[in-house]
Amino acid sequence: MLAIDLTGKRAFVAGVADDGGFGFAIAKAMAEAGATIVVGTWPPALGIFQKLLERGKMDASMQLARGGRLEFEHIYPLDAAYDTMDDVPPEVRESKRYLGQGDFSIAGVRDRLRTDFGVPGIDIVVHSLANGPEVKKPLVDTSRRGYLDAISVSAYSNISLVRELAPLMRPGGSFVSLTYMAGERVIPGYGGGMSSAKAALEADTRTLAFEAGRRWGVRVNTISAGPYASRAASAIGFIDTMIRYCEENAPIPRRLEAEEVGHTAAFLASPLASAITGSVVYVDNGYHAMGMAVLPEPQVS
Repeated sequence: MLAIDLTGKRAFVAGVADDGGFGFAIAKAMAEAGATIVVGTWPPALGIFQKLLERGKMDASMQLARGGRLEFEHIYPLDAAYDTMDDVPPEVRESKRYLGQGDFSIAGVRDRLRTDFGVPGIDIVVHSLANGPEVKKPLVDTSRRGYLDAISVSAYSNISLVRELAPLMRPGGSFVSLTYMAGERVIPGYGGGMSSAKAALEADTRTLAFEAGRRWGVRVNTISAGPYASRAASAIGFIDTMIRYCEENAPIPRRLEAEEVGHTAAFLASPLASAITGSVVYVDNGYHAMGMAVLPEPQVS
Protein backbone atom coordinates (compact mmCIF):
# COMPACT_ATOMS: atom_id res chain seq x y z
CA MET A 1 0.00 0.00 0.00
CA LEU A 2 1.41 3.38 -1.03
CA ALA A 3 0.56 5.81 1.77
CA ILE A 4 1.42 9.39 2.65
CA ASP A 5 3.82 8.98 5.56
CA LEU A 6 5.06 12.00 7.51
CA THR A 7 6.13 10.01 10.56
CA GLY A 8 9.02 11.68 12.36
CA LYS A 9 8.50 15.01 10.58
CA ARG A 10 7.60 18.33 12.18
CA ALA A 11 5.38 20.88 10.45
CA PHE A 12 5.09 24.56 11.29
CA VAL A 13 1.72 25.88 10.09
CA ALA A 14 1.52 29.68 10.03
CA GLY A 15 -2.00 31.05 10.13
CA VAL A 16 -4.16 28.88 12.40
CA ALA A 17 -6.60 30.58 14.75
CA ASP A 18 -9.64 28.28 14.67
CA ASP A 19 -10.77 24.98 13.20
CA GLY A 20 -12.63 26.41 10.22
CA GLY A 21 -9.97 27.24 7.65
CA PHE A 22 -7.47 25.64 5.33
CA GLY A 23 -4.62 26.10 7.82
CA PHE A 24 -6.31 23.89 10.39
CA ALA A 25 -7.31 21.33 7.74
CA ILE A 26 -3.69 21.12 6.59
CA ALA A 27 -2.39 20.76 10.14
CA LYS A 28 -4.88 17.95 10.81
CA ALA A 29 -4.09 16.13 7.56
CA MET A 30 -0.37 16.24 8.31
CA ALA A 31 -1.03 14.95 11.83
CA GLU A 32 -3.11 12.11 10.34
CA ALA A 33 -0.04 11.25 8.24
CA GLY A 34 2.13 11.11 11.37
CA ALA A 35 3.69 14.59 11.60
CA THR A 36 3.95 16.63 14.78
CA ILE A 37 2.45 20.11 14.52
CA VAL A 38 3.52 23.58 15.63
CA VAL A 39 1.35 26.56 14.72
CA GLY A 40 1.71 30.31 14.46
CA THR A 41 -1.30 32.48 15.35
CA TRP A 42 -1.96 36.19 14.83
CA PRO A 43 -1.45 37.76 18.29
CA PRO A 44 -4.87 39.47 18.55
CA ALA A 45 -6.53 36.09 17.93
CA LEU A 46 -4.20 34.02 20.10
CA GLY A 47 -6.07 34.40 23.39
CA ILE A 48 -9.40 33.42 21.86
CA PHE A 49 -7.81 30.44 20.09
CA GLN A 50 -6.24 29.19 23.31
CA LYS A 51 -9.55 29.53 25.17
CA LEU A 52 -11.34 27.52 22.48
CA LEU A 53 -8.80 24.76 22.99
CA GLU A 54 -8.82 24.93 26.79
CA ARG A 55 -12.62 24.89 27.03
CA GLY A 56 -12.98 21.95 24.69
CA LYS A 57 -14.83 23.90 22.01
CA MET A 58 -12.66 22.27 19.33
CA ASP A 59 -12.60 18.75 20.77
CA ALA A 60 -14.67 17.19 17.99
CA SER A 61 -12.58 18.65 15.19
CA MET A 62 -9.35 17.69 16.96
CA GLN A 63 -10.14 13.97 16.78
CA LEU A 64 -8.02 12.05 14.26
CA ALA A 65 -9.44 9.32 12.04
CA ARG A 66 -6.48 7.08 12.90
CA GLY A 67 -7.23 7.45 16.61
CA GLY A 68 -6.06 9.94 19.17
CA ARG A 69 -6.32 13.66 18.70
CA LEU A 70 -4.49 16.51 17.07
CA GLU A 71 -2.07 18.10 19.51
CA PHE A 72 -0.01 21.24 18.99
CA GLU A 73 3.55 21.00 20.31
CA HIS A 74 3.63 24.78 20.57
CA ILE A 75 1.46 27.73 19.60
CA TYR A 76 3.57 30.78 18.79
CA PRO A 77 2.34 34.34 18.37
CA LEU A 78 3.07 35.47 14.80
CA ASP A 79 2.32 38.69 12.95
CA ALA A 80 3.84 38.09 9.53
CA ALA A 81 3.70 41.79 8.68
CA TYR A 82 6.95 42.18 10.62
CA ASP A 83 10.30 40.55 9.88
CA THR A 84 11.80 41.71 13.21
CA MET A 85 10.56 43.58 16.26
CA ASP A 86 12.42 46.64 15.00
CA ASP A 87 9.79 46.84 12.25
CA VAL A 88 6.87 47.02 14.69
CA PRO A 89 5.43 50.53 15.19
CA PRO A 90 5.16 51.74 18.80
CA GLU A 91 1.35 51.85 18.65
CA VAL A 92 1.30 48.14 17.82
CA ARG A 93 3.88 47.19 20.46
CA GLU A 94 1.86 49.06 23.10
CA SER A 95 -1.54 47.77 22.00
CA LYS A 96 -3.24 45.59 24.61
CA ARG A 97 -3.77 42.99 21.88
CA TYR A 98 0.02 42.55 21.58
CA LEU A 99 1.29 43.21 25.11
CA GLY A 100 2.93 40.23 26.78
CA GLN A 101 3.31 38.24 23.55
CA GLY A 102 7.09 38.53 23.38
CA ASP A 103 8.73 38.55 19.96
CA PHE A 104 5.87 37.92 17.52
CA SER A 105 7.85 38.73 14.37
CA ILE A 106 9.01 36.17 11.80
CA ALA A 107 12.50 36.33 13.30
CA GLY A 108 10.93 35.69 16.70
CA VAL A 109 9.27 32.51 15.44
CA ARG A 110 12.57 31.44 13.89
CA ASP A 111 14.31 31.89 17.23
CA ARG A 112 11.60 30.00 19.13
CA LEU A 113 11.76 27.08 16.71
CA ARG A 114 15.55 27.00 16.98
CA THR A 115 15.42 27.08 20.79
CA ASP A 116 12.65 24.50 21.14
CA PHE A 117 13.77 21.99 18.49
CA GLY A 118 17.38 22.73 17.56
CA VAL A 119 18.90 22.87 14.09
CA PRO A 120 17.81 21.08 12.02
CA GLY A 121 14.47 20.72 13.75
CA ILE A 122 11.65 21.17 11.25
CA ASP A 123 10.66 19.57 7.94
CA ILE A 124 7.58 21.41 6.65
CA VAL A 125 6.43 25.03 6.63
CA VAL A 126 2.89 25.99 5.63
CA HIS A 127 2.07 29.59 4.75
CA SER A 128 -1.67 30.01 5.36
CA LEU A 129 -1.57 33.79 5.70
CA ALA A 130 -3.48 36.49 3.88
CA ASN A 131 -4.80 39.90 4.75
CA GLY A 132 -6.04 42.78 2.64
CA PRO A 133 -7.37 45.65 4.79
CA GLU A 134 -9.16 47.12 1.77
CA VAL A 135 -10.27 43.83 0.17
CA LYS A 136 -13.81 45.15 -0.40
CA LYS A 137 -12.55 48.09 -2.47
CA PRO A 138 -12.03 47.81 -6.24
CA LEU A 139 -8.35 47.73 -7.13
CA VAL A 140 -8.58 51.13 -8.83
CA ASP A 141 -9.84 52.64 -5.57
CA THR A 142 -7.30 50.91 -3.32
CA SER A 143 -4.89 53.17 -1.46
CA ARG A 144 -1.15 52.73 -1.75
CA ARG A 145 -1.01 51.74 1.92
CA GLY A 146 -3.79 49.18 1.56
CA TYR A 147 -2.17 47.69 -1.55
CA LEU A 148 1.25 47.41 0.06
CA ASP A 149 -0.23 45.92 3.23
CA ALA A 150 -1.94 43.21 1.17
CA ILE A 151 1.31 42.39 -0.65
CA SER A 152 3.31 42.46 2.59
CA VAL A 153 1.26 39.98 4.59
CA SER A 154 -0.10 37.83 1.78
CA ALA A 155 3.00 37.45 -0.40
CA TYR A 156 6.22 38.91 0.97
CA SER A 157 5.80 37.05 4.25
CA ASN A 158 6.28 33.79 2.34
CA ILE A 159 9.65 35.02 1.09
CA SER A 160 10.60 35.92 4.65
CA LEU A 161 9.53 32.52 6.00
CA VAL A 162 11.60 30.72 3.38
CA ARG A 163 14.65 32.86 4.11
CA GLU A 164 14.43 32.48 7.89
CA LEU A 165 13.18 28.88 8.25
CA ALA A 166 14.85 26.99 5.39
CA PRO A 167 18.16 26.95 7.32
CA LEU A 168 16.35 25.16 10.18
CA MET A 169 15.11 22.33 7.96
CA ARG A 170 16.19 18.75 7.71
CA PRO A 171 17.04 17.37 4.25
CA GLY A 172 13.97 17.14 2.02
CA GLY A 173 12.27 20.19 3.53
CA SER A 174 9.07 21.48 1.97
CA PHE A 175 7.24 24.83 1.86
CA VAL A 176 3.58 25.04 0.88
CA SER A 177 1.44 28.18 0.56
CA LEU A 178 -2.15 28.94 -0.44
CA THR A 179 -3.13 31.00 -3.46
CA TYR A 180 -6.35 31.69 -5.37
CA MET A 181 -7.57 31.99 -8.95
CA ALA A 182 -7.81 35.79 -8.61
CA GLY A 183 -4.05 35.91 -9.16
CA GLU A 184 -4.63 34.74 -12.74
CA ARG A 185 -8.12 35.89 -13.72
CA VAL A 186 -10.52 38.64 -12.75
CA ILE A 187 -12.74 37.90 -9.76
CA PRO A 188 -14.94 41.03 -9.44
CA GLY A 189 -15.10 42.12 -5.81
CA TYR A 190 -11.84 40.47 -4.75
CA GLY A 191 -10.06 43.78 -4.40
CA GLY A 192 -7.75 45.80 -2.22
CA GLY A 193 -4.66 44.47 -3.97
CA MET A 194 -5.36 40.87 -2.97
CA SER A 195 -5.43 39.71 -6.59
CA SER A 196 -2.01 41.30 -7.06
CA ALA A 197 -0.78 39.63 -3.87
CA LYS A 198 -1.84 36.19 -5.11
CA ALA A 199 -0.18 36.80 -8.48
CA ALA A 200 3.00 37.78 -6.65
CA LEU A 201 2.79 34.71 -4.42
CA GLU A 202 2.61 32.43 -7.46
CA ALA A 203 5.49 34.16 -9.26
CA ASP A 204 7.55 34.07 -6.07
CA THR A 205 6.84 30.34 -5.69
CA ARG A 206 8.64 29.64 -8.97
CA THR A 207 11.62 31.87 -8.17
CA LEU A 208 11.90 30.64 -4.58
CA ALA A 209 11.77 27.05 -5.77
CA PHE A 210 14.91 27.73 -7.80
CA GLU A 211 16.78 29.88 -5.30
CA ALA A 212 15.89 27.95 -2.13
CA GLY A 213 16.28 24.63 -3.93
CA ARG A 214 19.82 25.48 -4.96
CA ARG A 215 20.78 27.09 -1.64
CA TRP A 216 19.12 24.78 0.91
CA GLY A 217 17.74 21.83 -1.05
CA VAL A 218 14.12 22.54 -0.09
CA ARG A 219 10.98 22.46 -2.25
CA VAL A 220 8.48 25.33 -2.63
CA ASN A 221 4.94 24.87 -3.95
CA THR A 222 1.56 26.59 -3.68
CA ILE A 223 -2.00 25.29 -3.72
CA SER A 224 -4.64 27.22 -5.65
CA ALA A 225 -7.74 26.31 -3.67
CA GLY A 226 -11.31 26.96 -4.70
CA PRO A 227 -13.46 29.31 -2.61
CA TYR A 228 -14.30 28.12 0.88
CA ALA A 229 -16.28 29.84 3.64
CA SER A 230 -13.60 30.16 6.29
CA ARG A 231 -13.88 32.99 8.79
CA ALA A 232 -11.17 34.94 6.97
CA ALA A 233 -12.68 34.41 3.52
CA SER A 234 -16.06 35.57 4.77
CA ALA A 235 -14.55 39.05 5.18
CA ILE A 236 -14.68 39.39 1.39
CA GLY A 237 -18.43 39.80 1.71
CA PHE A 238 -19.70 37.56 -1.09
CA ILE A 239 -18.04 34.23 -0.40
CA ASP A 240 -21.34 32.33 -0.68
CA THR A 241 -21.80 33.68 -4.21
CA MET A 242 -18.25 32.63 -5.12
CA ILE A 243 -18.82 29.13 -3.77
CA ARG A 244 -22.16 28.72 -5.53
CA TYR A 245 -20.77 29.95 -8.86
CA CYS A 246 -17.85 27.52 -8.75
CA GLU A 247 -20.13 24.69 -7.69
CA GLU A 248 -22.38 25.33 -10.70
CA ASN A 249 -19.56 25.74 -13.23
CA ALA A 250 -16.75 23.40 -12.21
CA PRO A 251 -16.23 20.08 -14.03
CA ILE A 252 -17.00 18.35 -10.73
CA PRO A 253 -20.12 20.29 -9.64
CA ARG A 254 -19.90 20.17 -5.88
CA ARG A 255 -18.51 22.19 -3.00
CA LEU A 256 -14.87 22.00 -2.05
CA GLU A 257 -14.06 20.47 1.32
CA ALA A 258 -11.22 21.89 3.42
CA GLU A 259 -9.84 18.40 4.04
CA GLU A 260 -9.22 18.02 0.29
CA VAL A 261 -6.80 20.93 0.47
CA GLY A 262 -5.29 19.38 3.58
CA HIS A 263 -4.71 16.08 1.82
CA THR A 264 -3.00 17.81 -1.11
CA ALA A 265 -0.71 19.75 1.22
CA ALA A 266 0.22 16.54 3.06
CA PHE A 267 1.06 14.90 -0.26
CA LEU A 268 3.18 17.86 -1.42
CA ALA A 269 5.12 17.78 1.85
CA SER A 270 5.72 14.03 1.65
CA PRO A 271 8.47 12.01 -0.03
CA LEU A 272 5.88 11.00 -2.64
CA ALA A 273 6.19 14.53 -4.07
CA SER A 274 10.00 14.70 -3.89
CA ALA A 275 10.33 15.86 -7.52
CA ILE A 276 7.55 18.48 -7.37
CA THR A 277 8.65 22.06 -6.78
CA GLY A 278 7.82 25.48 -8.20
CA SER A 279 4.28 24.31 -8.94
CA VAL A 280 0.81 25.79 -8.59
CA VAL A 281 -1.40 22.81 -7.74
CA TYR A 282 -5.12 23.39 -8.30
CA VAL A 283 -7.58 21.99 -5.78
CA ASP A 284 -10.83 23.48 -7.03
CA ASN A 285 -12.87 20.66 -8.58
CA GLY A 286 -11.35 21.63 -11.92
CA TYR A 287 -12.84 25.13 -12.05
CA HIS A 288 -9.53 26.62 -13.25
CA ALA A 289 -9.87 24.71 -16.52
CA MET A 290 -13.10 26.45 -17.54
CA GLY A 291 -13.16 29.27 -20.07
CA MET A 292 -16.91 29.88 -20.06
CA ALA A 293 -19.76 29.54 -17.61
CA VAL A 294 -22.04 26.56 -17.99
CA LEU A 295 -25.17 27.54 -19.90
CA PRO A 296 -28.47 26.83 -18.18
CA GLU A 297 -30.41 23.86 -19.41
CA PRO A 298 -33.14 24.88 -21.90
CA GLN A 299 -36.57 24.93 -20.33
CA VAL A 300 -39.07 22.57 -21.90
CA SER A 301 -42.58 23.99 -21.89
